[in-house]
This record gives sequence, C-alpha cells and structure tokens, in this order.
Amino acid sequence: MAKLANAQGVSSAYLTNITSDDLAESSLTDKEFLNQFKSIETLPEADKNVVKVFLDAFITKKKLKQMVL
Repeated sequence: MAKLANAQGVSSAYLTNITSDDLAESSLTDKEFLNQFKSIETLPEADKNVVKVFLDAFITKKKLKQMVL
C-alpha cells in the first residue's frame, strides 16, 4: 500500500480513508464539473438517467467523429 500511496502522491492513511468525494476531487480537475456532478447526485433517479443518456450520446458522437477522421 505504501508504494501505491507514494505513486499517487498521497499517504497510506489517505488511501484507507478515501471517500467517493475524495476520489472525485482527485480525479476531476475541473471544479465546475465536480460541482455539477455533486448536484446531479441529488436528483431523482429518473433525472439522473436522463443526464447519463445525454452524456453517453455526446461521448458516442465524439468517438464516432474520431473514427471518421
């Protein structure tokens, strides 16, 4: 665990106490996205699913464009 913590630039204690918020904050550098995702978590499940479908469609469109180029 010490090697993993060192590679990530965090302490071993941090790795054992990590929360989903900690993980999101360390993974997302765009704080506006982070705040938006936190807001999405409070939505009803049906609304979350709409957001997921929209994101999937956008990502798929980008991937298809990259394949064509």
